[in-house]
Amino acid sequence: MPEPFAIDVSESEIRDLKRRLAQTRWPSEVESSGWRYGSNPGYIRELCEYWLNEFDWPAQQARLNEMPQFTTLVSADGVEDYTIHFVLQEGTGPDPLPLIFTHGWPGSFYEVSKIIGPLADPAAHGGDPADAFTVVAPSLPGYGFSEIPESGGFGHMRTARLWKALMAELGFERYGAQGGDIGAGVSALTAHEDPEHCIGLQSNMANSRPPADRSEADWSDEERAIIARMQDWQINEAAYQWIQGTRPQTLSYGLTDSPAGLAAWIVEKWRSWSDCGGDIESRFSKDEILTNISIYWFTRTMNSATRFYYERRQHPERNALSGRLQTPAGFSVFPHEIFGPHRSWVEAEYDVRQWSVHDRGGHFAALEEPELLVSDIREFFRPLR
Repeated sequence: MPEPFAIDVSESEIRDLKRRLAQTRWPSEVESSGWRYGSNPGYIRELCEYWLNEFDWPAQQARLNEMPQFTTLVSADGVEDYTIHFVLQEGTGPDPLPLIFTHGWPGSFYEVSKIIGPLADPAAHGGDPADAFTVVAPSLPGYGFSEIPESGGFGHMRTARLWKALMAELGFERYGAQGGDIGAGVSALTAHEDPEHCIGLQSNMANSRPPADRSEADWSDEERAIIARMQDWQINEAAYQWIQGTRPQTLSYGLTDSPAGLAAWIVEKWRSWSDCGGDIESRFSKDEILTNISIYWFTRTMNSATRFYYERRQHPERNALSGRLQTPAGFSVFPHEIFGPHRSWVEAEYDVRQWSVHDRGGHFAALEEPELLVSDIREFFRPLR
């Protein structure tokens, strides 16, 4: 049975964080290099000074605890009694539809914070109460306040089966799934694993590739341009995938021991993957950035979080969708998403009922453009209720 949960970080943990921040050994840098070599030392120093002297974790903890949170034990995919942490916000409306929202990396369940109110209580936010959802927002295995796995195998597929077990534990006969980044893959696999109960998938990250039965000679100019962009991204932006996908344990020592190192690793992605034009604080405040980073810090979960990449790289056959998903699917397409596949590639893998193209927004849609994402989620699920 679900047990109520509240975040409660001790004063000693906060003092330890501040001690480490105060004793940071700062690296050298190439003069006037900006962000070309990675996270800019000037900005990371500024952010860490704010973390040390101005950031109020107890206040942010209280805001997080305004979302009703629980833990429960579930069993699935050969895993017995695994502890999942999740937010559960009951919907306010005539017939709220359960919706499981799955975050990604380097995010956390905090990503749901701006959309949970409008989704659960649309009337209070200028919407139609008939669009209400009961929102379930779990922390991925090894993330946040979910259990840190002591064994391997916790990837996309195992998570999808745990989500299926979680929604059954909560007594939901019909529900939808939504997610981006890792959450997009997990949501698709949840729909695949639970077709009797999961009625639809809405995603803000389509990650399809050209169909295997099409040769390069048949690609359009638009498809060639998309492929070129993907290849450029793999060459210039994907180093993190290789280290996290091959040697996450080695990386973990620095990111678990140094708050400045952890901040630098995460902030680079939030800056480069968001629609911020190079100014990260045009999209996220320091408090928002540090609330997410602090969740990783206080729970010591960067190591277990990055292992998702290892599981996917080492076992691609069991952590990716195979065959065309028959469950209705909808997609929110944001211009600064990491990947922007051609619609025809996505239609080869999904029964696409919605394709909403936006003129702004990036990878962290729920935090960057909550109103656009909420509108898309409501629109997609309306005919499926």
